[in-house]
Amino acid sequence: MNAPTTPPAGGGTSGERGAWGWFAPSDGEGPERPARQAPTGSGAESADESPEPPPPPGCRWRPLAYERGPYEPQDHPGQYGLQDHPGQHGLQDHPGQEGLQTHTSQHGQQDHPGQYAQPGHPHQGEQREHQRAPEPPDGPPHSPPGGRPAARPQGGWEAPAGPAREAPDRRPASPATPSPDTLLIRRTLAEIEPIADKVTSYFYALLFLQAPGLRALFPAAMDTQRDRLFKALLTAARHADDTATLSAYLSDLGRSHRKYGTEAAHYPAVGESLIGALSRHATATWCEETQAAWVRAYTAISQIMIDAAAEDERTSPAWWHAEIVSHESRTQDVAVVTVRPDQPYPFVAGQYAAVETPWWPRVWRNYSFSCAPRDDGLLSFHIKAVPAGWVSRALVHRAGLGDVIRLGPPNGSMTVDHTTDNGMLCLGGGTGIAPIKALVEDVARHGRSRPVEVFYGARHDDDLYDIDTMLRLQKAHAWLSVRPVVSHGPTLGLSGQLPQVIRKYGPWTAFDAFLSGPPGMIRSGVDTLVGIGIPSHRIRHDSIDDLTASATS
Repeated sequence: MNAPTTPPAGGGTSGERGAWGWFAPSDGEGPERPARQAPTGSGAESADESPEPPPPPGCRWRPLAYERGPYEPQDHPGQYGLQDHPGQHGLQDHPGQEGLQTHTSQHGQQDHPGQYAQPGHPHQGEQREHQRAPEPPDGPPHSPPGGRPAARPQGGWEAPAGPAREAPDRRPASPATPSPDTLLIRRTLAEIEPIADKVTSYFYALLFLQAPGLRALFPAAMDTQRDRLFKALLTAARHADDTATLSAYLSDLGRSHRKYGTEAAHYPAVGESLIGALSRHATATWCEETQAAWVRAYTAISQIMIDAAAEDERTSPAWWHAEIVSHESRTQDVAVVTVRPDQPYPFVAGQYAAVETPWWPRVWRNYSFSCAPRDDGLLSFHIKAVPAGWVSRALVHRAGLGDVIRLGPPNGSMTVDHTTDNGMLCLGGGTGIAPIKALVEDVARHGRSRPVEVFYGARHDDDLYDIDTMLRLQKAHAWLSVRPVVSHGPTLGLSGQLPQVIRKYGPWTAFDAFLSGPPGMIRSGVDTLVGIGIPSHRIRHDSIDDLTASATS
């Protein structure tokens, strides 16, 4: 759950969903900065327009200098902005590129038998370990310059020769009044939203033209990636004036991108391509001031992510190898997979991790832990195989004992507040029962009695694959109540849709609520809970955007 919802729950989900961001997983080298060349059949995305945009009518603009922070890499001076690319025409769109999750056979990808090397050995196909990002110097955190960057005669964002200029106060007059930069950015986003796919296709065409080495960082199919990029931009723009929210959101992205192989040296090329794509397509709103606002925004965005990654690298690896030690099929398409990480894996019940299998390198999906931290260090996940789901189907139908997968760092904030004795109302639909079970175990481990009411929903009785486990927990703990709910067919439990059933019980106004399951259940569940008097700040759930992506992956 990268994008905050009600409130931000961090991203956990027991079903498969995409790990999204500006970069996809990397097993290759960092980008070179070669002389630019026309696109070839190397896999780069492209577009049918020239990357050299004309200025919009009545508005003259020129590339602006990129103000580099002290933590950014120094090994590519002068290559931090939109480069002039005269004569680069003939880019082609690829409308036939299918989504990653729904057309697995149309990209020439083959399964790769075997597994990773044992823990401690390089990942299959890796050339090197993750390169440490530059560490910040002593002193207060760096604040990217907010002043208008100086123009230079020819293309490219260059580090200023002297100290950065003092930034003018661009803060909004009040929380309800957006800053001038935010207004400009939002106008651009409003203009390009109807053509978001076209804009992001063009962005990737520019990116892969100027930095071909970055193509290996991304999955074979790019449609899902384009959608995720635009959502990330919308989220950043929406919170542009909310420094705390934006910083937390981007810091999480920066830390999670370490597992993809993202490095500080990659960000300048992304910035150049972003500005180039926006200026090409936002012709009605683009001008010199708009470009300056976007340069300032991207400078701040990238610096936050770079700093968070550098800080995280001091204490945590970019990923963990984990050997499968148990694989239990519960239904035809659901398996409980237990793994042993190669080193201690710190997490909290209710969180999730991104998982990569050896059969689909560079393709990661997020799964919630189905257990609280254990003394033996083992981790368990509930995996449901979904149609055309590369990772989920591999984990359910192909993986076996001894196979080694990779785990990203723990994420998510759908966790228990142990400073309060509030009751807990937990709604788990389908494999969404996994993190709910972990929360129950977490309450039991802390030894504080508090009422925990679990409603376990499924379509049919046979889909309640973990009901025996939950009933055993209920028998062991007097403070726990478990009610199975079935929406279709006969049942010995409760009948109906999960959110509607809870109206018959309660009252719930003194409870904290936790929801995990399909996107439709989350939406209706939140509406129901707010309607019966639970304040929205006490409702935690998986990210609806990420759950929507996982519903077809």
